[in-house]
Amino acid sequence: MYTIVLATQKGGSGKSTLAMGLAVAAQEAGHNVRVIETDRQGTLSKWQARRHQAEPIVEAVYDAKMIEQRLEALARGGVTVCIIDTASGINAATTAAIRHCDLCLIPTRPSVADIEATAPTLSVVRAWRKAFAFVLNQTPIRGGHRVSDATTALDNDAPRDIAEVLAQPFIMMRNDHQDALAAGLGVNEFAPEGKCAQEIRSLWRWTLGKVAGDQVVQEANELMEVQFPILLRPTVEEHEATAARAYPTWADSNITWDTGL
Repeated sequence: MYTIVLATQKGGSGKSTLAMGLAVAAQEAGHNVRVIETDRQGTLSKWQARRHQAEPIVEAVYDAKMIEQRLEALARGGVTVCIIDTASGINAATTAAIRHCDLCLIPTRPSVADIEATAPTLSVVRAWRKAFAFVLNQTPIRGGHRVSDATTALDNDAPRDIAEVLAQPFIMMRNDHQDALAAGLGVNEFAPEGKCAQEIRSLWRWTLGKVAGDQVVQEANELMEVQFPILLRPTVEEHEATAARAYPTWADSNITWDTGL
């Protein structure tokens, strides 16, 4: 089972709408999909209520200790893709979700301030040595300079090709996303032939490529040297060393006990 987490420090980045769209796109592609919601705001639970319990099923799991158990149970039950939508900020549930994921997608609007606000999320991703990618979301259709500024902000802090950690395509700001949410639909269901649906399907294919065949990681000590690290494909020796290494401690992650729990 592939576990994909959407997480970021800043609110309003569009995590929930992306989670809905990706879940429906994965189901459309033939996967058995389950969505876990750790955000008590309940956006996804309310969305499913408007769907009259149509799949994919949304589970609310607020207890961080239950996340690993639920993921194991879902995998045993035949679920092939689990998407976890998290609350803004860093809390125990978000930390647990990232710890047990295969890929952390970090949605951000195309502004330098929003990108800088992803730093706390990246600190948790680094602590657990997880693969990640930024998703430029709510991108203005006629905002080319904003996208350029955003990618430059990422690129300036990345020691290698930014394409490795910048998901494709960028998701444009269009009304279909909000209209689909209000109707209890995924954007792929709301306007199957629309541009939004095409973008979400492409984003799902890109994401699947990362977790299924192009997932790469980087040693923790290298990750701590840059604010926006990118992923490296490990050698066999590095993979074996990482597998044998114990999970990082709170001290390793630079997260206080109160913040992490």
